[in-house]
Amino acid sequence: MTCLVTATDRARDIALSAAQAAADKLATDVVLLDVSERLVITDVFVIASAPNERQVESIVEAVEERLRRDGVKPVRREGEREGRWVLLDFADVVVHVQHVEERSFYGLERLWKDCPTIPFVDASLPAGSGGAGERAGG
Repeated sequence: MTCLVTATDRARDIALSAAQAAADKLATDVVLLDVSERLVITDVFVIASAPNERQVESIVEAVEERLRRDGVKPVRREGEREGRWVLLDFADVVVHVQHVEERSFYGLERLWKDCPTIPFVDASLPAGSGGAGERAGG
């Protein structure tokens, strides 16, 4: 059974803003999943990858800063000490910034494969070049 896109407009806007902040810090394979039909605690997962711990932290800081400017603060932050998978919980949106190895191992997209994606195109890329996933060769 496939989920319908039911995330609120607010959640979609927050997720797109978080995704762009991540892409601006060279996150790869940025994916937005509408999990609102499967979870009551959140509407959207934003998943982004980075090749090393330092870049994971840089992406996390950029996402927090961008959303704070938009008036959105995280209610929870986990995993920052290891720098391999940081979770930022903004209530309506949960941002997962993962080291590429963790992303491959845990496969969040596989776990939530029945949920629709929310289209995201990195605004900093030239028109017609794809999206944030293009940076990773994907």
